[in-house]
Amino acid sequence: MLSYILKRLLLMVPTLFGVLLLTFVVIQFVPGGPVEQYLAEAKSSAAGSGGAEGGGLGYRGGQGVDPKKLEQIKALYGFDKPPTERFVQMLGQFARFDLGRSFFQNKDVWQLMVEKLPVSISLGLWTFFISYGVAVPLGVAKAVRAGSRFDLVTTLLVLAGYAIPGFVLGVALLVVFGGQLQWFPLRGLTSSNWDELTWGAKVVDYLWHICLPVTAMVLGSFAVTAMLTKNAFLEEIRKQYVLTARAKGLSERQVLYGHVFRNALLPIITGFPAAFIGAFFAGSLLIETLFSLDGLGLLSYEAVIRRDYPVVLGTLYFFTLIGLLTKLISDLCYVWVDPRVKFD
Repeated sequence: MLSYILKRLLLMVPTLFGVLLLTFVVIQFVPGGPVEQYLAEAKSSAAGSGGAEGGGLGYRGGQGVDPKKLEQIKALYGFDKPPTERFVQMLGQFARFDLGRSFFQNKDVWQLMVEKLPVSISLGLWTFFISYGVAVPLGVAKAVRAGSRFDLVTTLLVLAGYAIPGFVLGVALLVVFGGQLQWFPLRGLTSSNWDELTWGAKVVDYLWHICLPVTAMVLGSFAVTAMLTKNAFLEEIRKQYVLTARAKGLSERQVLYGHVFRNALLPIITGFPAAFIGAFFAGSLLIETLFSLDGLGLLSYEAVIRRDYPVVLGTLYFFTLIGLLTKLISDLCYVWVDPRVKFD
């Protein structure tokens, strides 16, 4: 087991290196970098013109700018060094978990992520617990009543919810419940007078704001878990040990929850770590943008739009590392839940 964990940890190094290298290379050829944006803003403020005249590595937007001034701007953003030197320097910083400093917000990337994390945690926790709290009991009920009208109706509803993209559902919820009916707010997690509210009023205000975005994220996410739970239960119910338990005179409740439940939930339990972490760091970009929630997803999106490369690469490094560690924990959960699994 120890050797397997060590191998997996060592394999994370080339994976991280490949992800960062590919992203860094792509960044070098994306037009409209921070230097060009700076020059565009300077020209716009000085002459009222539209922006940079071009992109790429040549900084064509810098035509007509004092060469010394241009070199100072490049040095400000670190583009006065060759790409290889900048990449090696970045790897050294990341090895020390130094994610750098934002070009435009004048803050460390770690500080920005910590500031945005509460919003993503809030969305992730609600999405995770509601998804599993609804999906697992629903999957068990569907397995017990397989082929019934209840099974058919819930399957249609689950698949319909899964087929609708979260952002499309979010737009519909905003238009209907936020715009036409005005039952829920259109943006943010709290009201403008949050600090003036009592403790109980703060809880109600928070739940009032979180309702629509969580609904948009949950409806599609619990469909897979519900169907996986149902199929796992159906597979276990047909096995010989279930017939033996029933032959011994055990009640159906004892058979289901004393014998079938643990074995059927193996794929669900082992997916807990990935689902728990994924609820925080994945899939919330469109929802955060749509509902104007200042979380990690919106931070990454704005960093890409503004070409804030330290934030782009820093968040990518952090998310990739978290994803690889979570995958390892998920694999180890198989051994913890089912001793029959051996990595040898």
